[in-house]
Amino acid sequence: QVQLVESGGGLVQAGGSLRLSCAFSGRTFSWYAMGWFRQAPGKERDFVATISGSGGDAYYADSVKGRFTISRDNTKKTVYLQMNSLKPEDTAVYYCAADFRGITLPLRNPSEYDAWGQGTQVTVSS
Repeated sequence: QVQLVESGGGLVQAGGSLRLSCAFSGRTFSWYAMGWFRQAPGKERDFVATISGSGGDAYYADSVKGRFTISRDNTKKTVYLQMNSLKPEDTAVYYCAADFRGITLPLRNPSEYDAWGQGTQVTVSS
């Protein structure tokens, strides 16, 4: 049974940093591209970043490019999202997701993912 469990969210002041983690279990982690999405109240779930199974390719939403970094440790079966220079508009529930179908990156659409975590809240105060 596949499980994705996010952690690392919290409350931070604007300009601060947070590092989200997503622990994966139930399949061979290194085979799958992983993504991060976020959803603010009343809004759609938006693409944040994605990374290939090997970690060699990554893509970012324009809104986070240069501030966020996605990475993965295949030995620990974990994907990370380092978030720097946080802004109030980054406030959302952040979700990690896994693509089991081998769809070509950048995988910006939530429908391209097959498994999701429960989400972790990130709140950035001004």
